[in-house]
Amino acid sequence: MIPSAALAARQRQRAILCVLASSACFTVAAAFVKFIGDAVPTSEIVLFRSTVAALCMIPLMWRAGGWPVLHTRRPLGHAWRLLAGLAGMYGSFYGYARLPLATVTALGFSMPIFLALLSVPLLRERVGPDRGAALAAGLVGVLLVLRPWEGSGGLPLAPALVVMGGVLCWALAMVSIRRLGQSGERNITIVLLFTLGGSVVSGLLCIPVWVTPSGWVLAALVGVGAVSAVAQLLMTEGYRSGEATMLAPFEYGAILYTVLLGFLVWGEAPGAWEFAGIAVLVASGLYAWWREGRAVS
Repeated sequence: MIPSAALAARQRQRAILCVLASSACFTVAAAFVKFIGDAVPTSEIVLFRSTVAALCMIPLMWRAGGWPVLHTRRPLGHAWRLLAGLAGMYGSFYGYARLPLATVTALGFSMPIFLALLSVPLLRERVGPDRGAALAAGLVGVLLVLRPWEGSGGLPLAPALVVMGGVLCWALAMVSIRRLGQSGERNITIVLLFTLGGSVVSGLLCIPVWVTPSGWVLAALVGVGAVSAVAQLLMTEGYRSGEATMLAPFEYGAILYTVLLGFLVWGEAPGAWEFAGIAVLVASGLYAWWREGRAVS
């Protein structure tokens, strides 16, 4: 029989891997959104993202028990998760169409900071010295990537503020997921109710602004939904079973995927400051994983 401390360590490491994999999938989805650009309204992108993701998860729903999977004892909790998640999605999709991919990703790295701050009063989690050091190092890494001392560099203020508002909403969504997980809600239930609710809300919003997509845009829209479905399941599983303050540093792993994707697709190569920031981000994440993954003897 495996000791309880070892089981807890394995659960933490599994949650971390889920978040890392989720970040990779969300990066691919972001690239699809950037390809779409302003070809269709943001509401339409959200509609396809939610609807295709829901369709992709129907087999999982039937395998898990069919329609009873949608039954929940926490309807209000799911409503809050829906509103916060949709607002976060709108903010990021709006930014991807109007700002560089790396810029939106970098702005998104402030989410773990919001999450760590919100998890203390809302989830009653503790940020000890080790987790606090990892979060502080992550913030330093973000600052090295953004280099605010060099000025905005012509970054449009309005889209940046929309993105930051979306980041705050994403943090609130993560808190909601953690609360739902603590109350016993299943991963598949949380994800399905979010995707179905997102389809309904975004469908209503895009009716007055609907634009029929071209072939390539339609393919990208379907890609956003399919990849996001996998990302959503991984993210929800991670935050459902792991503490938010422990998982927060691993959201920074997306910078690695962004740099690689940007180089391969758009020929973007980070400079010395960007590499320094990435090194700090990776080091803080690896240290947190090593620290949290140790079984307490």
